[in-house]
Formats: sequence, C-alpha cells, structure tokens
Amino acid sequence: MPATPPDGDRQSPAPQASEGQHADAGAPARSKLLPPHRQLMAALLAASALVPFSQPAEAREQPVSEQGSVALKAFVAQPERPRSLSPGPVDPYTEIAEIKSVAMAEEERQERKAERRAAKAKAKAKAEAKRKAAERAKKRAAERAAARPDFVRPAVGRLTSGFGARWGTTHTGIDIANAIGTPIVAVADGTVIEAGPASGFGLWVKVRHDDGTVTVYGHMNEITAGAGQRVRAGQQIATIGNRGYSTGPHLHFEVWVDGGTKVDPLGWLAARGVSV
Repeated sequence: MPATPPDGDRQSPAPQASEGQHADAGAPARSKLLPPHRQLMAALLAASALVPFSQPAEAREQPVSEQGSVALKAFVAQPERPRSLSPGPVDPYTEIAEIKSVAMAEEERQERKAERRAAKAKAKAKAEAKRKAAERAKKRAAERAAARPDFVRPAVGRLTSGFGARWGTTHTGIDIANAIGTPIVAVADGTVIEAGPASGFGLWVKVRHDDGTVTVYGHMNEITAGAGQRVRAGQQIATIGNRGYSTGPHLHFEVWVDGGTKVDPLGWLAARGVSV
C-alpha cells in the first residue's frame, strides 16, 4: 500500500489546460491589438452569435460557422474610420481661447467701423465749414460791393481850371491842384488801356470803363497801375505830379464818350453824384 504523504506535504496537482483553454490562451493578448469595437465583434463572431443584418438572405441561410466567417470577412474588409472624425474630449482652455479670439476680432471690427464713421463725420464737418466760410466771404464781398460807390472824384484838391476856352484855346478837361505825391484814383470800375509817357502830359493813364467811357489822367508824378489791369472805383492808379506842360503840381482829368468825344468832366461827374 503506497504511503500517503502527510497533509503538509501534499501538493495540489497542477491544473491541466483543456484543449479549448489552450487554443484560446493567446486570444486576450491578440485582442488587445484590435480597436475596442473590433474586439467585441471578434468575440461575438467567435461565439457564432452575431449575423450582420446587412448580409443577404443567402448568407443568413448558411450554417452558423459559415455565417460568422462571411460576416467577419465583410467586417474586416471595411475601411477603418479616420480618427479625426471620432468625437474626442473638448479642451476647455482651447474653447475659451477660441471664444476670446472671436470676441477680440469682433471688437477690432467695431473699432474700425467707428473710426470710419468718425473720419466720415470729420470730413463732412470740414466740408460744411468750408462751404459756410465761402458763403460768408461771398456775402462780405457783396456787402462791400454794395457799400462801395460806383463813382468817385479822381483826386483830393482844389479845382483850379474848368472845361472850355482858356488862353485862346479849348481846355478839354479840369485841373485839380495838390501836392506832389497826392493819390490819383480811378473814378469808376474799368480796365487800364494805356499807362506811360504822353506828349504834353509828361505821363498819363487811360482807363476804359464798363460802359465804354474813357477817362484820362495827366501830369502825374508816378504811375501805380499797368496796362491791362482791372481797377475798381477809388483804386489808386497814380500820384499828382508836375510833368509835361504844367504850371504847378496838379491832375489834368478828361472824359471821352462815344469813342472819343470830350465832354465836361464836372457835368459828367455831377450826373453820377460826384462833386469836385
């Protein structure tokens, strides 16, 4: 009778792996190499418990083992979905940064919009100010023109000789005596048609006025207007002198109408509200 070893020396027999256990021993290691959804599918197909609904009727009529093989081949043949398409966890810091970036972009857009509005308003205000200034200048010019007389006396001084017969000849103008250098002005608006030396006058200036009348200024000391210049009533054109045939410093003034007819300057000025 064989000896029975004591209880302390008993050894438990080593578990013997069955055939099925030995075949599946490497299954868990291999399954870890597959994605989770394919691990599940492989487990179900291994148990012959799943037949895809997308398989045709002929596949469902096949034995379970054959159905599993067909389904497994069809599943494995499917392309794997890109990882970028699978939803992942949202990083709150990234989301906050994106919201902040959008807010900053909107704020910058509003600032640029406000700057454009301000620039447009400034340009409009500047144009309006310029328009008002032009209107004021035009109004002042009109007021000055309205206040300015249309006709004035040609020089300040004493009338020493009138129009008509004098010393056996005809004196065709009037003489106004004053000191050398006294201003001589245009009696009305017009254009200077001649300014320079003249026989008997020393120096003279001729002005054609808007109605065609020509006025003549002689014996001046200095000419201050040039031919072709536009002058206003009361604008200085020369100074009193003693040049030419003269008995003393004075202005000789004539008025020519109708293309050259010489008329009495006193009557012509009086008809226009000017006395000498």
